[in-house]
Amino acid sequence: MKPKQSRATSSRKRTASSTNKSSARGSRGTQLTATPRKTAELRARIAKRAYELYERRGYQDGYALEDWREAEREIRDAEQRGGARR
Repeated sequence: MKPKQSRATSSRKRTASSTNKSSARGSRGTQLTATPRKTAELRARIAKRAYELYERRGYQDGYALEDWREAEREIRDAEQRGGARR
């Protein structure tokens, strides 16, 4: 037999799941949707740029997170300016 769930618990679960499904809004209030393909392409571009930063440093280990964050910032900034770097 399944135990009864309080309304507060079920309400919290609904709120959490609906929050996860919501999408971000752009600067002009338009809804942004990230398709799996677009997300995969973005991750690939960030990974490529992060590797370029790693190369530039002479393949020195220990900076993977910093390289990823820098690459992500550069790619997203370029997209916002409209000139996505490839």
